[in-house]
Amino acid sequence: MKARTLLLILTVIIAAGQAMGQKKGKMVTVTGTVSDTAMAPVKGVLLITDGVSTGVVTKSDGTYRLRIRPDVRNLGAYTTNMGSAVTEYDGGNEVNFVLDGRKALKDFKFEMPEGEQVIDVAYGTVRRKDLTTDVGYIDAQSEENSGYTNIYDMIQGKVPGVSVTGNKITIRGVNSIMLSTDPLFVVDGVVVNSIDNISPRMVKSISVLKGSDAAIYGSRGAGGVILITLVGTRR
Repeated sequence: MKARTLLLILTVIIAAGQAMGQKKGKMVTVTGTVSDTAMAPVKGVLLITDGVSTGVVTKSDGTYRLRIRPDVRNLGAYTTNMGSAVTEYDGGNEVNFVLDGRKALKDFKFEMPEGEQVIDVAYGTVRRKDLTTDVGYIDAQSEENSGYTNIYDMIQGKVPGVSVTGNKITIRGVNSIMLSTDPLFVVDGVVVNSIDNISPRMVKSISVLKGSDAAIYGSRGAGGVILITLVGTRR
């Protein structure tokens, strides 16, 4: 009798555990929008779950579609320049966020999904995966780049194929028809002779172009092009 009772109890426990496991493993689809305080959609916002990047970013109309586990406790929307928002997940299928530019997520390291990084180029912005050649990109506003006091130190070692010696930058792999292999410097769309006076704190992003992506500058870009976008510049 005791053996049968014990067997029954074990069966119930195992069944309950299997049911909980199935419930935990079933994915849930969540959709929603991310907007600013004027209710305008915000593009390129990274969605996170329990403080971890999902790799999903909002579209041009601010919408997103995300598949998550039902045991997720918090959903968040993260940006580097418009603040962030976090809400407790209640199991629903729609979660909307409003960014007020004030809140920030602590201890969260932002990483844009590979190929989705928005790169500044001469004719606007494109995603990395849409470029015809490999373009070096530095997010100067990321936490890992916040300690630099010199723009050359920031560039050194960050972009493959780019070497920095003192204040001289050389982009390897370019075919220059000129004697000089110095890259062309473009700051906020304006060609400049030097970037010595630019503080890393003033920089939003740096893009390194070569080959066909630098061809828009003609022979001036034969040594490659370094595009610098300053903080506060609108694209």
